[in-house]
Amino acid sequence: MHTIEYRFSTTWRIEAPLPAVWAAVHDSSRWPRWWKSVERVIEVAPGTGEGVGAVHRYIWKGALPYRLVFDMQVTRIEPLVALEGDASGDVQGTGRWFFSHDGSATIVRYDWHVRTSRPWMNLLAPIARPVFQWNHDAVMREGGESLARLLHARLLSIDHA
Repeated sequence: MHTIEYRFSTTWRIEAPLPAVWAAVHDSSRWPRWWKSVERVIEVAPGTGEGVGAVHRYIWKGALPYRLVFDMQVTRIEPLVALEGDASGDVQGTGRWFFSHDGSATIVRYDWHVRTSRPWMNLLAPIARPVFQWNHDAVMREGGESLARLLHARLLSIDHA
């Protein structure tokens, strides 16, 4: 059976200082405290220096009745600019966070290019692909709203591509 590829991109515009947004996103071990779709984050390997090489296992639960479990190995950390990692497990591919600012707004873009490795997801993909997209967008919308609450900030917009 073939794996199915997905390319998601979400942009949050939040009225909060870039360093505060960076700190919250960079510290994924705390995500379960404020991002309800993240059920658990487990450190598998610590990495070196600022965390490059670190591996974390994520357990995600969106609006649909299934969980995704995958490991993410950090491949790039550029403070206040970018975070990147390679995923393996239920999904395989690359996640990239990009940070910038526009006046008082911080712009966070997350690009997620993955393929599914669970047979049932690949089997259902021809008909369920729009539902998987919707679920991903719901998880990211909830993340943006929760980040704004965490930082006592205003979420200006969320865009999905």
